[in-house]
Parts: sequence; C-alpha cells; structure tokens
Amino acid sequence: MAKVYPFHPLRYTGQAGPLGNLVTQPYDKISPAMQARYLALSPYNLVRVILGERHPSDSETDNVYTRAARHLNDWIASGILVRDPEPGIFPYFHEFTVPDTGERLVRKGFIALGRLEDYSANVVYRHEQTLTGPKKDRLELLRHTHAHFGQLFMLYPDRAGSIDALLDQAAAEAPLAEVTDEYGAVHRVWKIAGDARIPELMADKKLLIADGHHRYETALAFRNENPHLPGADRVMMTFVNMYSPGLKILATHRLVNGIPAEGFPEEFLRRAATDFQVDEIDSLDRLKRDWDQPGDRTVIGAAIGNRLFRLEEHHAPGELDVRILHQHLLAKALGIGEEAVRDERHLRYIRGLDAAVEEARKGAAQIAFLLKPTSVEQVADTSFAGGVMPQKSTDFYPKLLSGLTIYKLD
Repeated sequence: MAKVYPFHPLRYTGQAGPLGNLVTQPYDKISPAMQARYLALSPYNLVRVILGERHPSDSETDNVYTRAARHLNDWIASGILVRDPEPGIFPYFHEFTVPDTGERLVRKGFIALGRLEDYSANVVYRHEQTLTGPKKDRLELLRHTHAHFGQLFMLYPDRAGSIDALLDQAAAEAPLAEVTDEYGAVHRVWKIAGDARIPELMADKKLLIADGHHRYETALAFRNENPHLPGADRVMMTFVNMYSPGLKILATHRLVNGIPAEGFPEEFLRRAATDFQVDEIDSLDRLKRDWDQPGDRTVIGAAIGNRLFRLEEHHAPGELDVRILHQHLLAKALGIGEEAVRDERHLRYIRGLDAAVEEARKGAAQIAFLLKPTSVEQVADTSFAGGVMPQKSTDFYPKLLSGLTIYKLD
C-alpha cells in the first residue's frame, strides 16, 4: 500500500561550515528569537529559505519566496549544497532526554520519499485538522523552490521490528552526519544504498501522519497543480515504527485567558462540577499518580493562581482526554467554542507541566489545563477509524531537523 523510494537528496557540503550552524527546527516551531539566532549563525542557514525575513519593501518580484528560491539556487551553483550521485535511504536516529521525566531514549527512523496519496485511498491517515494560512504559505514556497526541506513525520506499524533491525545494521557504521540541536537531542544520519528490502517491507503498510499535516496537504495541492512535473507525486518523509520504544508523545497543555473576572474562579468550578468530580490538591504528584493508573478514567489538572485542582470525568470512559477538555471544560464551562479555538482566541499552548503551572502562578494565564500525554495507540485508533483530534493533541518529541536532506524535484 505505501510506496517508498530511495532518492538523491541535496546535502550541505563541508564548504558550508559546521552542520549545527545550518540546520533548523521545523518552520512552524521557529520563534522570532530562534529565527534571529539562526540568521546570525551562518549565511547558509536554512532559515533563509524556509522562513526568511519579510521587508516592508517586498514586491511581486522581490519577496520572501523569491529570495528563498534565489538562495537555494545560489547555494547549489556555488557548491554549498550538492546532490548525492547515488540514490539511497537514510536511517535517521534521535537520542534525547524526555522532558519532565529525564528518561533517555533513542528513536529510530529512516528518510526516504513516499508517494502522495489522497486520504480517500486509505493509505495515508491524518489525526489533526489543518488551517488555511500555513498551507497557503508553504504552497507559495514550494511553487518558487520546487523543493522540500524538512521531512514529514510518518508512523507505520511493524510489531516485529524487521525494518528497525535493518536500520540497526546500518547504524553500526560511523554516521554520515551528526548534530546536536538546541534542546540537547542528538541527530544522526546514515545511508543505505542499493538495497530494496526496506521498500519491499513497507509495501503493505498504512501510514499515519504524526507531524506535518499542513505540508502533506500542501504537497497534495502542488501535485494536483503540476500533474506532469516529475517527482511532484512524492514527498520527503521520515518513517518511524509506531511500536518503537523510542517513540514519545508529550502532552500539550492549555493556557486560558480572557475569562470575565467577575465570579472567577468559583463560577467555573461550579460549572465544571456538573460533569467532573472536582478536588483541590496540594501537588502535581497526585495528578501524576492518577495518570499512571491503568483504566479509562479521565483526570485533567487545572492550575488557577497558586491553587491546583484535579477534575475527574466519569461519564465518557475511553474518550480522549483532550476531546473531553475541549467539549466539557472549554466549550461548556467556559464558553470557548471550536471557532475561538481555531482562531486561537483565549487559548495558548505550552509543553511541560512545571512551565504550565508557573504561567498560572505568575498570572500569565487565568487557568492552566494540564493533560496526560496522548498514547500512540489512541492516535492510531482514532486515525485509522477515520477520526481526527483537536488541534495540538499530540507533541511528538523531538522534532525532525530541516536541512539534513533536501528533496529538489527538478
């Protein structure tokens, strides 16, 4: 079902300088401060292409997209980027420390091209809805550069671990590239050339988009615009076994502001009590113990100022915690509906329990809602059944670096 292909990527050469000065986090994870730091690291840092600076003087002929294409073409012409002469599949391992727990893990995957499939073909599945703005931006970049700079993060089922075993064999050699990102995660890449076993083993697999929904749908739109352009029906992906012990999803907690001050928080707690058992607790350890218990209980934390609460919902066993939060607490108890969530009114997102609680304690959020991480099984069950989750339901950690390999269509 899944069509996977080796490819000839563009890769940075030694002429460009240290790899750590060149690669970036995915475009949608780059803050203005990160963008400025990347720009200062090197004149060849990929941020100039994937998230360049915008200027008041921008015009139809000189703008962030035309400059991106110019940088890319100049770097190819000058030898900063060179295409691999021999096609390959690229094992890509991530060694990292899990935030909140300190656990050290290695996530194993491989970079290759995957054929674009409409969702209706039941080969590629999504688990989140997308927004129009990011897709429009990424489509303009793709139209101007004809290139994919970051890999889509795809999950596939392989309980036997037969593909992981092949990746381990390749990883016994010295890596082709190694870089440590700003979060301390170590990224290593190898190359497998002239071996058809991985595409053959992937042929019966269904694929689940972990990260990159907007870019996947952008690539679909570009393919449909350019049916005769060679390579437009494929996109660069990192494939990870969903049963790999190194696959980690972090919780994305919700920060709420803009709630009318009159009657808060007593009125919120009263409304929440219609669907939840509400208990005030003295530490996060109580929440963590609840989350570690087996079963279908839904327990959500709420930090309000210096106070902590646990909210246990009894009536929807097996339902996703994040969906219960959106339906019963945001919409019903606070009046924050789906449209407001899509427009990011009243709502911000944050990683890390302690960071979320601190936002409430210092008054930067009226409520911090604290969530247990979604499991890979919950994501797969929802997606393969044709469902989708609320925005920011999952945070696959760490993110895939952009610029390790580049897929240039022409």
